[in-house]
Amino acid sequence: MLIVDQEKCRKDGICAADCPTAIIKIDKQEGPRIVPGGEMSCLRCGHCVAVCPHQALSHQEVPLESCTPIQKELRVTSDQAVQFLRSRRSIRKFKNKPVEKDILQQLIEIARYAPTGSNTQLVKWTVFSDADQIHSFAALVVDWMKGFLKKNNQALVPYMSSIAAAWDRGVDTVLRQAPGLIVASAPKEAGNGMVDITLALSYLELAAPTFGLGTCWAGLLQGALKSQPEIRSALGLTEEMRYYYAMMIGYPKAKYYRLPERKPPHIEWK
Repeated sequence: MLIVDQEKCRKDGICAADCPTAIIKIDKQEGPRIVPGGEMSCLRCGHCVAVCPHQALSHQEVPLESCTPIQKELRVTSDQAVQFLRSRRSIRKFKNKPVEKDILQQLIEIARYAPTGSNTQLVKWTVFSDADQIHSFAALVVDWMKGFLKKNNQALVPYMSSIAAAWDRGVDTVLRQAPGLIVASAPKEAGNGMVDITLALSYLELAAPTFGLGTCWAGLLQGALKSQPEIRSALGLTEEMRYYYAMMIGYPKAKYYRLPERKPPHIEWK
Protein backbone atom coordinates (compact mmCIF):
# COMPACT_ATOMS: atom_id res chain seq x y z
CA MET A 1 0.00 0.00 0.00
CA LEU A 2 2.91 2.36 0.66
CA ILE A 3 5.11 3.70 -2.10
CA VAL A 4 8.46 4.97 -0.82
CA ASP A 5 10.83 7.27 -2.68
CA GLN A 6 14.10 5.82 -1.45
CA GLU A 7 16.09 8.89 -2.48
CA LYS A 8 13.93 11.20 -0.37
CA CYS A 9 13.11 8.94 2.60
CA ARG A 10 15.13 9.72 5.74
CA LYS A 11 13.79 6.69 7.64
CA ASP A 12 13.13 9.04 10.56
CA GLY A 13 9.92 7.27 11.65
CA ILE A 14 7.67 10.37 11.51
CA CYS A 15 5.04 8.53 9.47
CA ALA A 16 5.07 5.50 11.76
CA ALA A 17 4.73 7.64 14.87
CA ASP A 18 1.71 9.49 13.44
CA CYS A 19 -0.19 6.47 12.04
CA PRO A 20 -3.58 6.37 13.87
CA THR A 21 -3.70 2.56 13.86
CA ALA A 22 0.04 1.98 14.40
CA ILE A 23 0.40 -0.33 11.39
CA ILE A 24 3.56 1.27 9.97
CA LYS A 25 7.01 0.12 11.00
CA ILE A 26 10.38 1.43 9.82
CA ASP A 27 12.70 -0.95 8.01
CA LYS A 28 16.29 0.24 8.36
CA GLN A 29 16.96 -0.60 4.73
CA GLU A 30 13.70 0.09 2.89
CA GLY A 31 12.00 2.63 5.14
CA PRO A 32 8.29 2.54 6.13
CA ARG A 33 6.38 -0.70 5.67
CA ILE A 34 2.97 -1.92 6.79
CA VAL A 35 3.05 -4.71 9.35
CA PRO A 36 1.70 -8.10 8.20
CA GLY A 37 -2.10 -7.98 8.06
CA GLY A 38 -2.08 -4.24 8.72
CA GLU A 39 -3.80 -3.42 5.44
CA MET A 40 -7.12 -4.44 7.00
CA SER A 41 -6.71 -1.82 9.74
CA CYS A 42 -5.60 1.03 7.47
CA LEU A 43 -8.03 3.96 7.64
CA ARG A 44 -6.94 5.39 4.27
CA CYS A 45 -6.71 8.72 6.10
CA GLY A 46 -3.54 9.92 4.40
CA HIS A 47 -1.83 11.00 7.64
CA CYS A 48 1.34 9.17 6.66
CA VAL A 49 1.50 11.04 3.34
CA ALA A 50 0.60 14.41 4.84
CA VAL A 51 3.02 14.26 7.78
CA CYS A 52 6.17 13.42 5.80
CA PRO A 53 8.23 16.63 5.44
CA HIS A 54 10.35 15.08 2.70
CA GLN A 55 7.52 14.17 0.26
CA ALA A 56 8.94 10.67 0.29
CA LEU A 57 5.79 8.67 0.93
CA SER A 58 2.71 7.90 -1.11
CA HIS A 59 -0.24 5.55 -0.57
CA GLN A 60 -2.01 3.46 -3.17
CA GLU A 61 -5.41 4.89 -2.20
CA VAL A 62 -4.23 8.34 -1.05
CA PRO A 63 -1.51 9.20 -3.58
CA LEU A 64 0.96 11.99 -2.90
CA GLU A 65 -0.05 13.90 -6.03
CA SER A 66 -3.67 14.16 -4.81
CA CYS A 67 -2.63 15.66 -1.46
CA THR A 68 -2.50 19.43 -1.94
CA PRO A 69 0.46 21.14 -0.22
CA ILE A 70 -0.45 23.46 2.65
CA GLN A 71 0.19 27.10 1.75
CA LYS A 72 1.52 29.03 4.72
CA GLU A 73 0.22 32.34 3.36
CA LEU A 74 -3.37 31.02 3.54
CA ARG A 75 -3.27 30.13 7.23
CA VAL A 76 -5.68 32.25 9.27
CA THR A 77 -4.69 34.08 12.43
CA SER A 78 -6.44 33.42 15.74
CA ASP A 79 -8.24 36.79 15.49
CA GLN A 80 -9.44 35.97 11.99
CA ALA A 81 -10.66 32.57 13.16
CA VAL A 82 -12.56 34.09 16.09
CA GLN A 83 -14.38 36.65 13.91
CA PHE A 84 -15.06 34.07 11.21
CA LEU A 85 -16.65 31.62 13.64
CA ARG A 86 -18.53 34.23 15.66
CA SER A 87 -20.00 35.82 12.55
CA ARG A 88 -21.92 32.66 11.69
CA ARG A 89 -25.64 33.45 11.54
CA SER A 90 -28.76 31.38 10.92
CA ILE A 91 -30.42 32.89 7.86
CA ARG A 92 -34.22 32.80 7.76
CA LYS A 93 -35.00 35.30 5.02
CA PHE A 94 -33.70 34.59 1.54
CA LYS A 95 -33.68 36.48 -1.72
CA ASN A 96 -35.90 35.11 -4.47
CA LYS A 97 -32.86 33.89 -6.36
CA PRO A 98 -31.81 30.31 -7.10
CA VAL A 99 -28.42 29.07 -5.99
CA GLU A 100 -26.15 28.08 -8.83
CA LYS A 101 -25.51 24.33 -9.14
CA ASP A 102 -21.74 24.78 -9.48
CA ILE A 103 -21.61 26.68 -6.17
CA LEU A 104 -23.60 23.97 -4.40
CA GLN A 105 -21.18 21.44 -5.88
CA GLN A 106 -18.21 23.41 -4.53
CA LEU A 107 -19.74 23.59 -1.05
CA ILE A 108 -20.36 19.86 -0.95
CA GLU A 109 -16.81 19.26 -2.18
CA ILE A 110 -15.60 21.28 0.81
CA ALA A 111 -17.94 19.47 3.21
CA ARG A 112 -16.64 16.06 2.19
CA TYR A 113 -13.41 16.85 4.03
CA ALA A 114 -15.23 16.88 7.36
CA PRO A 115 -14.09 14.03 9.62
CA THR A 116 -16.10 10.82 9.72
CA GLY A 117 -15.90 7.95 12.17
CA SER A 118 -12.99 5.66 11.16
CA ASN A 119 -12.76 7.73 7.96
CA THR A 120 -15.66 5.74 6.48
CA GLN A 121 -16.85 8.71 4.36
CA LEU A 122 -20.39 7.35 4.02
CA VAL A 123 -22.22 10.69 3.94
CA LYS A 124 -24.63 11.04 1.01
CA TRP A 125 -25.97 14.33 -0.33
CA THR A 126 -29.37 15.13 -1.83
CA VAL A 127 -29.95 18.63 -3.20
CA PHE A 128 -33.34 20.19 -3.95
CA SER A 129 -33.43 23.42 -5.94
CA ASP A 130 -37.05 23.58 -7.10
CA ALA A 131 -38.81 26.18 -4.93
CA ASP A 132 -42.25 24.61 -5.44
CA GLN A 133 -40.96 21.19 -4.41
CA ILE A 134 -39.33 22.64 -1.29
CA HIS A 135 -42.57 24.44 -0.48
CA SER A 136 -44.42 21.12 -0.77
CA PHE A 137 -42.09 19.65 1.86
CA ALA A 138 -42.99 22.51 4.20
CA ALA A 139 -46.68 21.78 3.55
CA LEU A 140 -46.15 18.15 4.60
CA VAL A 141 -44.56 19.33 7.84
CA VAL A 142 -47.49 21.64 8.58
CA ASP A 143 -49.97 18.84 7.87
CA TRP A 144 -48.05 16.65 10.32
CA MET A 145 -48.20 19.42 12.93
CA LYS A 146 -51.93 19.95 12.48
CA GLY A 147 -52.54 16.23 12.84
CA PHE A 148 -50.43 16.14 15.97
CA LEU A 149 -52.32 19.08 17.48
CA LYS A 150 -55.66 17.36 16.93
CA LYS A 151 -54.51 14.35 18.94
CA ASN A 152 -52.54 16.10 21.67
CA ASN A 153 -52.74 18.97 24.13
CA GLN A 154 -51.67 22.12 22.29
CA ALA A 155 -50.00 23.35 25.44
CA LEU A 156 -47.38 20.62 25.01
CA VAL A 157 -46.01 22.21 21.85
CA PRO A 158 -47.29 25.78 21.65
CA TYR A 159 -44.99 26.71 18.78
CA MET A 160 -46.80 24.25 16.48
CA SER A 161 -50.03 26.25 16.74
CA SER A 162 -48.28 29.48 15.76
CA ILE A 163 -46.48 27.83 12.86
CA ALA A 164 -49.71 26.31 11.54
CA ALA A 165 -51.52 29.63 11.94
CA ALA A 166 -48.76 31.47 10.11
CA TRP A 167 -48.90 28.92 7.30
CA ASP A 168 -52.64 29.50 6.91
CA ARG A 169 -51.84 33.22 6.53
CA GLY A 170 -49.40 32.41 3.74
CA VAL A 171 -46.23 32.66 5.84
CA ASP A 172 -43.79 29.75 5.69
CA THR A 173 -41.82 29.54 8.94
CA VAL A 174 -40.88 25.90 8.30
CA LEU A 175 -38.51 26.14 5.32
CA ARG A 176 -38.66 29.92 5.00
CA GLN A 177 -39.23 29.88 1.22
CA ALA A 178 -35.60 28.87 0.83
CA PRO A 179 -34.53 28.43 -2.80
CA GLY A 180 -32.38 25.44 -1.89
CA LEU A 181 -32.50 22.49 0.49
CA ILE A 182 -29.55 20.19 1.15
CA VAL A 183 -30.03 16.85 2.88
CA ALA A 184 -27.06 14.98 4.32
CA SER A 185 -27.65 11.33 5.18
CA ALA A 186 -25.73 8.24 6.21
CA PRO A 187 -26.61 4.53 6.19
CA LYS A 188 -27.23 2.39 9.23
CA GLU A 189 -23.76 0.84 9.02
CA ALA A 190 -22.24 4.25 9.77
CA GLY A 191 -21.90 3.77 13.51
CA ASN A 192 -21.04 7.43 13.96
CA GLY A 193 -23.57 8.52 11.36
CA MET A 194 -25.35 11.39 13.13
CA VAL A 195 -22.06 12.96 14.14
CA ASP A 196 -20.68 12.45 10.63
CA ILE A 197 -23.52 14.29 8.90
CA THR A 198 -23.57 17.05 11.56
CA LEU A 199 -19.89 17.75 11.02
CA ALA A 200 -20.30 17.70 7.25
CA LEU A 201 -23.22 20.15 7.37
CA SER A 202 -21.25 22.35 9.76
CA TYR A 203 -18.38 22.51 7.26
CA LEU A 204 -20.85 23.44 4.53
CA GLU A 205 -22.55 26.03 6.73
CA LEU A 206 -19.26 27.72 7.61
CA ALA A 207 -18.10 27.76 4.00
CA ALA A 208 -21.39 29.11 2.59
CA PRO A 209 -20.88 32.82 3.52
CA THR A 210 -17.61 32.90 1.57
CA PHE A 211 -19.78 32.28 -1.52
CA GLY A 212 -22.28 34.96 -0.47
CA LEU A 213 -24.77 32.38 0.81
CA GLY A 214 -26.60 31.80 4.08
CA THR A 215 -27.94 28.65 5.69
CA CYS A 216 -30.30 27.47 8.41
CA TRP A 217 -30.71 24.06 9.99
CA ALA A 218 -34.17 22.69 9.15
CA GLY A 219 -35.13 21.56 12.65
CA LEU A 220 -38.89 21.54 12.07
CA LEU A 221 -38.46 19.35 9.02
CA GLN A 222 -36.20 17.07 11.05
CA GLY A 223 -38.94 16.55 13.63
CA ALA A 224 -41.37 15.52 10.92
CA LEU A 225 -38.83 13.26 9.21
CA LYS A 226 -38.27 11.35 12.44
CA SER A 227 -42.02 10.77 12.84
CA GLN A 228 -43.37 10.34 9.33
CA PRO A 229 -42.08 7.68 6.90
CA GLU A 230 -43.99 9.28 4.03
CA ILE A 231 -42.10 12.55 4.47
CA ARG A 232 -38.80 10.66 4.52
CA SER A 233 -39.91 8.97 1.32
CA ALA A 234 -40.77 12.32 -0.28
CA LEU A 235 -37.18 13.43 0.32
CA GLY A 236 -35.80 10.20 -1.09
CA LEU A 237 -34.58 8.84 2.24
CA THR A 238 -34.69 5.05 2.04
CA GLU A 239 -34.88 2.71 5.01
CA GLU A 240 -31.14 2.10 4.91
CA MET A 241 -30.40 5.80 5.46
CA ARG A 242 -30.83 5.83 9.22
CA TYR A 243 -29.20 9.22 9.86
CA TYR A 244 -30.26 12.45 8.17
CA TYR A 245 -30.62 16.20 8.55
CA ALA A 246 -31.61 18.98 6.15
CA MET A 247 -30.29 22.51 5.74
CA MET A 248 -31.88 25.48 3.98
CA ILE A 249 -29.62 27.51 1.74
CA GLY A 250 -29.91 30.67 -0.32
CA TYR A 251 -28.79 34.26 -0.74
CA PRO A 252 -29.58 36.17 2.49
CA LYS A 253 -31.65 39.33 2.47
CA ALA A 254 -29.98 40.78 5.58
CA LYS A 255 -26.41 41.88 6.21
CA TYR A 256 -24.94 41.82 9.73
CA TYR A 257 -22.55 44.33 11.26
CA ARG A 258 -22.05 43.05 14.81
CA LEU A 259 -21.12 39.83 16.60
CA PRO A 260 -23.90 39.03 19.11
CA GLU A 261 -22.76 37.91 22.55
CA ARG A 262 -23.55 34.50 24.01
CA LYS A 263 -23.69 33.07 27.51
CA PRO A 264 -20.29 32.38 29.08
CA PRO A 265 -19.22 28.74 28.86
CA HIS A 266 -19.84 26.40 31.75
CA ILE A 267 -16.50 24.78 32.48
CA GLU A 268 -15.45 22.34 35.14
CA TRP A 269 -11.68 22.08 35.47
CA LYS A 270 -10.60 18.71 36.82
